[in-house]
Amino acid sequence: MILELCAFNIQSCFIAQKTGADRIELCANPLQGGTTPSYGLVEYALHEISIPIYPMIRPRGGDFIFDADEIAIMKKDILVFKQLGCPGIATGVQLPDKRINTGLLKRLVEWAYPMKVNCHKVFDDVPDAFHALEDVIDSGCCRVLTSGLSKTATEGAALLSQLVSNAGDRIIIMPGGGIRPSNIAQLIKKTGAAEYHSSALVAKSINQTADEEEVKMLVANLKHLSS
Repeated sequence: MILELCAFNIQSCFIAQKTGADRIELCANPLQGGTTPSYGLVEYALHEISIPIYPMIRPRGGDFIFDADEIAIMKKDILVFKQLGCPGIATGVQLPDKRINTGLLKRLVEWAYPMKVNCHKVFDDVPDAFHALEDVIDSGCCRVLTSGLSKTATEGAALLSQLVSNAGDRIIIMPGGGIRPSNIAQLIKKTGAAEYHSSALVAKSINQTADEEEVKMLVANLKHLSS
């Protein structure tokens, strides 16, 4: 079982490494749902952190419909992060009707190669999850972060289970959204997924930093349930 921690600062990256998380999705601007982190943060994290770091590629908050200038910025960020040595990125794009923009997503995957590409929760805004799944697979992404088109993964567990089944070994379905130590066992049982995503932010979290005990318990639960 794998835990990906969504980190909004370097402190969360150190917590991820210390507690045994497997991968980091590194973002800026948590109040906007995550945007592209700075060059300095990514470079520093790559130097100081030994677990894989996947920066977010999203030039702004709001929707996931980007104009030519924003796409040019996304390309530059992808190429910079590839040069820095990132193993992968997280991104997502959509059409005005909210379907996945497969043409653009394929281009992002091509620019990123050989980095891996995760499709982020733009997936939860699509009109048809199963059509979107095929679109993301066709685009060349390696995994999908989703809460099953619901607010939380717990609420979307039934659809997540279907997505895991439909995906097979073609792509990884990674549930995310409200994942806690208290519900991870139930989610594993209901969805059959092998990877999970959490920011581990709790009421007492300061400066959008992951709660160390929360991450530690998530990792411990995943290790116990996979043994």
